[in-house]
Amino acid sequence: MKTAGRYILLRLLPFFCLPLAAQQADRTPSSKTKVYLEHADMQLFDKEVNADRQVLSGNVSFRHDSSYMYCDSAYFYEQSSSLEAFGSVRMEQGDTLFVYGNYLFYDGNIQLAKMRENVRMENIQADSSVVTLFTDSLNYDRAANIGYYFEGGTIVDAQNELSSFYGQYAPGTKIAVFNDSVRLQNEKFTLYSDTLQYSTETKIATILGPSVIVSDSGKIYTSKGWYNTVENTALLLDRSQIVSGNRLLTGDSISYKREVGFGEAFGNIFLQDTAQKIIFEGQYGFYDEKNEYAFATDSARCLEYSQGDTLYMHADTFEMMTVDSTVRIVKAYHGVRFFRADLQGVCDSMQFSTRDSVLYLYTDPVLWSGEYQLYGDTIAVYMKDTTVDYVHVIRFAFSIQHLDSSCFNQLKGSDLKAYFEGRAVRKIHIDGNAESIFYPLEKDGSMVGMNETKSSYMTIWLKENKIDKLLIWPSPQGTLTPIPQLHPEQKTLKDFYWYDYMRPLNKDDIYTPVRRKTQDIPKRSDKFRNLAPE
Repeated sequence: MKTAGRYILLRLLPFFCLPLAAQQADRTPSSKTKVYLEHADMQLFDKEVNADRQVLSGNVSFRHDSSYMYCDSAYFYEQSSSLEAFGSVRMEQGDTLFVYGNYLFYDGNIQLAKMRENVRMENIQADSSVVTLFTDSLNYDRAANIGYYFEGGTIVDAQNELSSFYGQYAPGTKIAVFNDSVRLQNEKFTLYSDTLQYSTETKIATILGPSVIVSDSGKIYTSKGWYNTVENTALLLDRSQIVSGNRLLTGDSISYKREVGFGEAFGNIFLQDTAQKIIFEGQYGFYDEKNEYAFATDSARCLEYSQGDTLYMHADTFEMMTVDSTVRIVKAYHGVRFFRADLQGVCDSMQFSTRDSVLYLYTDPVLWSGEYQLYGDTIAVYMKDTTVDYVHVIRFAFSIQHLDSSCFNQLKGSDLKAYFEGRAVRKIHIDGNAESIFYPLEKDGSMVGMNETKSSYMTIWLKENKIDKLLIWPSPQGTLTPIPQLHPEQKTLKDFYWYDYMRPLNKDDIYTPVRRKTQDIPKRSDKFRNLAPE
């Protein structure tokens, strides 16, 4: 039999997140009913030891209202409506609740049962299934219909096994609350938590504290939310996180369907593929694990950091599709703006493939690198290692090098390729209808005049951003006009537009929408637009 000191301690322990049980501990019952001795094979009194105590043995049974208690032997205090029961103790309430243990103290005045050692509480559910609570120390408040433990316990139903250091279970509501070292074991996952509420009826776990859910597919980190253990669906709040393989999804709230591998995030989303070194951000997005497809929109941003310097991209919508285990394709739609230390651009839509590290810009693209501006029908940027290898401007190609406020070196043609060395342009080749305007410089940097040429093909080699060599063929035509004789209309080729006001200046400037001025919209046919490579 346990000491009085231990029972005082046990009475003080249930302070842990059991508000209903705590309220009931100090309550005064509205009415008192008597505990009745129903049967005992032997009954003894010892007035000298305790005048109020009856010593009972052999098939002992008691009744208090609709509750029955059975044991091998007992001390019965009739005047105080209390008892101590020993050996094969069983307590029954109706035909749905059964409690077993080695020792019971029952106070009929406050309807509180204290069951100790090898305790088992069985609650029959509406579907005839059984919920079983295992512990060594259980207090059961009959009035509140709540059982609570405080030295470790486990609750088992047909779906899950839950354990914690502190816990309570209400047979009437079928709600269990767990605190401290909580573990929910399911055949498909394991949930570890600080605080958890669980319905044995719906099999829904309500997460109330820092938690992690571990399965073969990955891990979920959350501190608030709900998990349906039957349907394997979750609603996660408070910046929860899902980790699946190389992918990580974070959001203010997340709806997750584990069976189909679908995670939907709302508010400040963060989706990262650590293998492909791609990050999606936005206010809404989702990830399809089985198809390896990601989507982000609403203030969306994509960060591509596989090439050393991070490429920051903004658009209305981003998609990421998986081709195979090593290849991802990222697509951006509507109002694309991007920034990298050595490269900036704007366009309507864009595509990037990790297979060949090629960035495609569609619909009125403009690209900047250092002092150079490139635009045309379609632009393809080819990456090599951590830098730009070359840029291919397809149809209606135009290259501009800024010299000063009124003078620009210009190249124009059907097709243009600009080759880079490090972050500097080293060669430009024009294929078809080549036109150029250049300002040759004296050794002191002064301008000689303006050189204008025309031919079918043209290749220019540059050194330190100055023309080193020039090759024009066949049958080139050219004129050199001294600076004093130049008129403003002579300084630019047809379709010249300086879009510097649209250029993203930093990684945050990609969010600043800049509309193209009406006078800067090219006036040409769109009949070739649908021929851009996919």
